[in-house]
Amino acid sequence: MSLSAEEIVELSKRYTLYDWQAQSKASPMAVERAEGVYFHTVDGRRFMDFNSQLMGVNIGHGDKRVIDAIAKQGETLPYISPFMAYETRALLGRKLAELWPGDMEKTFFTLGGAEANENAIRMARAYTGRQKVMARYRSYHGSTYLTGNLTGDPRRWPNEDPPAPGIVRVQDPYHGTRRGFESADTALESLEETIELEGPATIAAFILETVTGTNGILIPPDGYLRGVRELCTRYGIVMIADEVMCGFGRTGEWFAVNHWDVVPDLMSTAKGLTSSYLPLGAVAISPRVAAHFDEHVFWGGLTYNSHPLSCAAALATIDVMEQDDLVGNAKRLEPMMRAQHEALSAKHPSVGRHRNIGLFGIIELVKDRETMEPLSPFDVNNDTMVAINKALLDRGLFTMVRWNGIMTNPPLCITEEELAEGFAIIDAVLDLADEAAQG
Repeated sequence: MSLSAEEIVELSKRYTLYDWQAQSKASPMAVERAEGVYFHTVDGRRFMDFNSQLMGVNIGHGDKRVIDAIAKQGETLPYISPFMAYETRALLGRKLAELWPGDMEKTFFTLGGAEANENAIRMARAYTGRQKVMARYRSYHGSTYLTGNLTGDPRRWPNEDPPAPGIVRVQDPYHGTRRGFESADTALESLEETIELEGPATIAAFILETVTGTNGILIPPDGYLRGVRELCTRYGIVMIADEVMCGFGRTGEWFAVNHWDVVPDLMSTAKGLTSSYLPLGAVAISPRVAAHFDEHVFWGGLTYNSHPLSCAAALATIDVMEQDDLVGNAKRLEPMMRAQHEALSAKHPSVGRHRNIGLFGIIELVKDRETMEPLSPFDVNNDTMVAINKALLDRGLFTMVRWNGIMTNPPLCITEEELAEGFAIIDAVLDLADEAAQG
């Protein structure tokens, strides 16, 4: 049976529930296949994927090396209980121990980033015997009850009925398009004041995205992460680095913390771990936290923890990243993406701010560069941004357009020529933003 695009969409909407939207507003594309930095719809359109779907398809789409590894694993051991040991789990665990920052060695597997963060919090509370968790505004940590409440953006609001107990909110160094970033010293002074007022002996963990993803590709000012590490060490607080989006090469290092030579106590990953080919998350655990569970039960578990097919996908994905030097490619293309951003800023008065680290980037649009008023307000995709998103799609570019931001997060396998192709489309579409800004 071969369904038309219209039939696929109709059946999908009728029988399945789409997330993060009212079902009457859902308008999914019927996708047939994907290769490299492109995906193709059933009705014959081709789109450049400039957001790696949900910032996760790091090696690009349709890599046969990973697909073959999944199939090979399925032929011998498609599933086994997480209480068992098997070769692919053993090899993946050893490989991750080689890649994790510093002396981190042990890994707990989950099925995604939210579960990784949830279990990292569980570990921190068990290890410290404390309950409070600090989390930042302008963050996203998942959509389970706990991780949704840890999240510091409007996606949390409908999920706070009632709010999860024990969460302490702190500010990010970034304060929006108008104000931009404060200094590391100012942010750290505020953080330490919050720690002192809450009571250091009551705080189990501080969870933060190393480089914040969907809330704006927020690159911490130099000195901030090292300061966070020092404060957590001083007060016995477990530092949890959420690298679900920024990990596995996205920033031009295997992990974003490596840019600042910081080793957290726990680190959550997912997405790029398998290039999103199969669900898998992981918590990297420092020796001192791992040692706690040598004699204490870890009261957590998942049926699909260390699923063989997912572990095979992860092992093959890491192999592809090493063979093709994709972390190096992200690093090499970082200045080229920055130059593209700068060229757009020089040409288009609607470009207020831009930033990238590796192939993790954003363009922030404004009405007026003097006031830096965002082209669309906080938590609103206004008619102008909706029109910009439609124009990008009409020209064959798929990316995340959120509030006043256009994300530039392509797969790490992208070439310089393909990168230029994507930015040429954004260039053409920004005329719409300029008109709105001038109007």
